[in-house]
Amino acid sequence: MFEDTFRTIIEQSEGLYKDKGSKFLAFAFPVQNEEQIKEHLQELRKKYYDARHHCYAYALGPMRDAFRINDDGEPSGTAGKPIYGQILSHDLTNILIVVIRYFGGVKLGVRGLINAYKAATLEAIDNNTIEEKIIKEVYELEFDYPLMNEVMRVLKEQDLEQISHDFSMSCKILFAVRRNSADSIKGIFSSIYGLKITYKYTI
Repeated sequence: MFEDTFRTIIEQSEGLYKDKGSKFLAFAFPVQNEEQIKEHLQELRKKYYDARHHCYAYALGPMRDAFRINDDGEPSGTAGKPIYGQILSHDLTNILIVVIRYFGGVKLGVRGLINAYKAATLEAIDNNTIEEKIIKEVYELEFDYPLMNEVMRVLKEQDLEQISHDFSMSCKILFAVRRNSADSIKGIFSSIYGLKITYKYTI
C-alpha cells in the first residue's frame, strides 16, 4: 500500500528574522489553488508596498504536483529555494510561504541571505499547527433508477462520502473514497451490471 496521507498547515502564521538591519517578514498560508495564492500575494504587495523583495514558494496537491519558487530580484537560489527547502523538509503541501525583505543597507552575501530566508520561513512554520490529511479520490457513478437501491446500499455499507447527486434524467452520484481503498471500491461498483464508474479527480 502506498502512502495516502499528506501534511499541511491549518491557519495563517508569521515569522520574523533580522540581520544587519535587514528585516525578513515571513507569512505562511494554507492554500487549495493558484487563485488563492494570487490573492495572498496581491494583498501582501499592497500592504507592504515599500519592501524591496517579496520572495515566495508554494506547493499544491497531495504529491506537490504544482510548485513554484520565486526570488523576486534576490540573487538566484538565495530566497525561493531556501523557502521551498523548508516546505520539503517539513513534508508540507497546500502551502504558500512569502518572505518580505526590508533592506537594511548592508549586503548579507549569498550564505547570509540563504540563512535569513530559511530562518524566517522556519519560524512561520513553527508558529503554525501541522495537520495530517487523507488523500481521497473522487468518482462519478452513472446508472438508471432500477439500480438505485443497490448503489445506495454499497455507499452506506462502505461508508463512502457523497459529494453531490443528480437524479434528473438518469442518476449521477459523485463520491469520495480514501485512495488506498479506491481499487476495491471500484471493483465492487464495476461488478454491478449497467453501472458506469468514472475517476474525476484527487483531493
